[in-house]
Amino acid sequence: QVPVVESGGGVVQAGGSLRLSCAVSGRTFRDHTLGWFRQASGKEREFVAAIHWNGVDTAYSDAVKGRVTISRDNAKNTVSLQMNNLKPEDTAVYYCKADRVPVQIMARVVYSAWGQGTEVTVSS
Repeated sequence: QVPVVESGGGVVQAGGSLRLSCAVSGRTFRDHTLGWFRQASGKEREFVAAIHWNGVDTAYSDAVKGRVTISRDNAKNTVSLQMNNLKPEDTAVYYCKADRVPVQIMARVVYSAWGQGTEVTVSS
């Protein structure tokens, strides 16, 4: 597994915004797709968004499409997730993942190793 460190979570009211960040090991960053997943209490982990190493190809889950933007900064070895118009159902621990797979494939891979994640709580 590629080492990652997630940050930026917090408590926000419904309708608010948060920006999550993930620092990725530089040695393997440039040829990897980067993605975000989340896991709400009592639920399975689910795919949120992914971005190809080219910074152009992206994929989003239907649950967040139109409210979330994923971006990456290859110079800083980071991937970000800008989340707007947050809803209580966005409450979850968010995890970052790096893998050498196409963007569309990352959404279907079942990963077993994860970082610590960053917690997002959206109050109604």
